[in-house]
Amino acid sequence: MAGRPAGIAAAAEVGDAIIRLADVFRIYREADVETVALRGIDLEIAPGEFVAIMGRSGSGKSTLLHLLAGSDRPTAGRILIDGLDLSRADEDQRAALRGRHVGIVFQHQNLVPFLTLRENVVLSSVLAGRPVDRLVAVDLLARVGLEHRADHRPAQLSGGEQQRAALAAVLVTRAPIVLADEITGELDSRNAELLLDLLHEVHLVDGVTLVLATHDPVVAARADRIVELRDGRVASDRRLA
Repeated sequence: MAGRPAGIAAAAEVGDAIIRLADVFRIYREADVETVALRGIDLEIAPGEFVAIMGRSGSGKSTLLHLLAGSDRPTAGRILIDGLDLSRADEDQRAALRGRHVGIVFQHQNLVPFLTLRENVVLSSVLAGRPVDRLVAVDLLARVGLEHRADHRPAQLSGGEQQRAALAAVLVTRAPIVLADEITGELDSRNAELLLDLLHEVHLVDGVTLVLATHDPVVAARADRIVELRDGRVASDRRLA
């Protein structure tokens, strides 16, 4: 990965892992109520792996992805992304990591609603510091089968089309890590399969490290490896290929 955001500590012991979590806890407190979302997570993911994070609602999947994206911070433990210590980084440093190094596709609200798809892709590239012109944006939309929708706004698209457009907005950043959180949860089987095919292609062709959170075992089976969370802990970690 080129160019660490200034001020983020580098870890000499990272080795071959592009993602490393060491004894990570995330505890939420509201008044006198304490909720432990993650309980001592240890996890390593190698460059180019496709890992499914599986578990029921409330198991900690989304919390884990938000931590990997740098949009949240652990209560305790360390999180390193290609040697960058997110657990010690401030918000500006974590924001510098997002977009350029970590692409994110969530279940909802991936796109700016008042912009066209073409404009969303261009904006994503600008925010990542990799400006592209409108023709390149359309080429990326073509890759996900949406070049004919380039001048439509998100509300004019189906759920499956919105998720594919969000993937195009991630691809334009050329981020080496892509996080996807329950992105097939509200799609019919045909659109879910199409989106998973695209993700698998991106993983293989572009060589990205793909981390996909899901509660669906059929979706998880597309990965190289399944890490199952239960009550905020790693219950199992098995390789499929």
